[in-house]
Amino acid sequence: MNILSRKNLFARNMLRMQKKFPEEYNFFPQTWLLPSEYADFRKQFENLSKNKKKTFIVKPEASCQGRGIFLTRNIEDLNPFDHFVVQRYLHKPFLIDELKFDLRIYVLVSGVDPLRVYIYKEGLCRLSTVKYQPPAASNLNNLFMHLTNYAINKSNKNYEKNGSEEIGHKRSLTYTLKYI
Repeated sequence: MNILSRKNLFARNMLRMQKKFPEEYNFFPQTWLLPSEYADFRKQFENLSKNKKKTFIVKPEASCQGRGIFLTRNIEDLNPFDHFVVQRYLHKPFLIDELKFDLRIYVLVSGVDPLRVYIYKEGLCRLSTVKYQPPAASNLNNLFMHLTNYAINKSNKNYEKNGSEEIGHKRSLTYTLKYI
């Protein structure tokens, strides 16, 4: 469970799988584990024009509920000795009702030899509470726009509880898959 729940351990294993199976593991953004990959990450900021800034999402390696997450375009925002998982921010995400979203799919692993995995038939779609705009200096700090964490979005005045599976900032997986 520790390997799945800690961002740094999960990212390390995803990167290993990506290296071994590049075509099968091309579905997640470019990722760096800091501080060990700080020098490689720093190269992302070299030779950039002012108009061509890259955006990164920075996550503390062992936190939850959106605590400590921020977006940056400036290497100076990071201490080279802090422990973070940094990912290239996706500028053109798929949206629902102009909002960013993520999916929660619940899985039970009941055995590993042989491998037995059960996927629960229902899951959850979490939506941000501010309409998405591509990252810009003026909105990088708007976590209600860029993050889907319930712990963050529930405090936004725009947060809407579920009225049905089609309304609100938490929706059913069934509805979301129909929508998609």
